[in-house]
Amino acid sequence: MSNSQKDEPSRTPARTTRLTDPRALRAYAHPTRMRLVGLLRTEGPFTATRAAELTGESVASCSYHLRMLATYGLVEVAPGGRGREKPWRATAHFTQWPNHSDDPAVAEAGKALETAVADRYFELITRAIEERRHLPREWQEAQHIGDRVLHLTAEELADLGAKIDRLLRPYENRQDDPAARPEGARLVQIVRAAFPLPLRPAGNEDVPVAPDDKGGPR
Repeated sequence: MSNSQKDEPSRTPARTTRLTDPRALRAYAHPTRMRLVGLLRTEGPFTATRAAELTGESVASCSYHLRMLATYGLVEVAPGGRGREKPWRATAHFTQWPNHSDDPAVAEAGKALETAVADRYFELITRAIEERRHLPREWQEAQHIGDRVLHLTAEELADLGAKIDRLLRPYENRQDDPAARPEGARLVQIVRAAFPLPLRPAGNEDVPVAPDDKGGPR
């Protein structure tokens, strides 16, 4: 990192960092690194010492993981630090990676990363359910977990994802601009997942496996 980068003034992070290098995908799949990136996006910039307080890891461990994340462009040194207590910041608000790749190394690393992400989402959702009773009533009633089973083409599924993304975009500026947050606003995790269900056994290939009647995950 050049001196000019170290002296760079505070700036707005990019919207998205796209990972295509299998080494970067595997690096980001580490649970601690994933947590650090998420925390930097919501509570950063902060030092390795503060990272240790937030994660329960050692300062040395956090410092190592932050340096590894910096290697792949997910975090960078922020201005304002002194000596070894340098602050870090996220380089973007979101991380993307290929859903498909003809390169076996990229495909395998992407699958490992998505599995780690799914595990993290499950952890967050479970914690939210366990802690819901401590929220004010309006927040308990506003929280929701559910799903829909729809008959869609691949094109319609991709279009639906783009529409959801456009629906959420107007709220993104609140991350960098506290003045844009209405009174009572707080951080909310919105988890998205959409995938084709398995087909029935031979003879019924065109009919998806029937969901249960409870409205829960399939």
